[in-house]
Amino acid sequence: MSVVPTHALILAAGRGERMRPLTDVTPKPLLEAGGKRLIEWQIEALVAAGIRHIVINVAHLPDQFEAALGDGKRYGVALHYSREGNDAADALETLGGIVKALPSLGQAPFIVTSGDIVTDYPYRMLSSASRALLEGTFDAHMVLVENPAFHPGGDMALIEYGELRRIDPDGTPRLTYANIGIFSPRLFTPVARELAGRRAALFPWIYTAARANRVGGEHYGGRWWNAGTPDDLARLDGELGRRSHHRAIDQPHP
Repeated sequence: MSVVPTHALILAAGRGERMRPLTDVTPKPLLEAGGKRLIEWQIEALVAAGIRHIVINVAHLPDQFEAALGDGKRYGVALHYSREGNDAADALETLGGIVKALPSLGQAPFIVTSGDIVTDYPYRMLSSASRALLEGTFDAHMVLVENPAFHPGGDMALIEYGELRRIDPDGTPRLTYANIGIFSPRLFTPVARELAGRRAALFPWIYTAARANRVGGEHYGGRWWNAGTPDDLARLDGELGRRSHHRAIDQPHP
């Protein structure tokens, strides 16, 4: 039986240094491509998968998020904000941001994704991973993609583990973490008090659990974009615009 998660965290607290000067006045997840804010692509995809509670962590220009997105009613979801401070320097990074948001993410496995990616990945596919986490097979499940040009070395490999696949930080060939994963709260329990309010990154911290065979994974070969610069954003805008145009042409006429 599949178990669809109900909670998700969208990471959106960073400055987006490579996207400057655009991010000097607008948080990167609120920049637009294809007629939507980057973060709206993620919100809509999560809602389509059955997510009903989304937490967004904020630090850089934090007030703009609630002004732009509100409480989530127009998306069909309850939006909550995990405020880490009033400036990019206050951002707690990936692991610190997750730990701070834990009280709002429930007791069951929750999805973590990034507010500045756009992807066709169907989040409902994580329901099987959610079941594996609930059964105690793994403590986390991470989605990997082919290495993009800006990260040619990748992050980790996938190896067979019985009928499952697990993350191997030391294996080859290596793939890149897609900034999409599902995590059990128990993974963070041992460090929650130690890291409360502190900056900490998910990598390489997660490698300890991976080496203990506690992290599953999958390789997604579909569309996935992480626009890092203004030129990347312009190309993404053009690509999404062309896709929207083709979909409109392909629609049957009444």
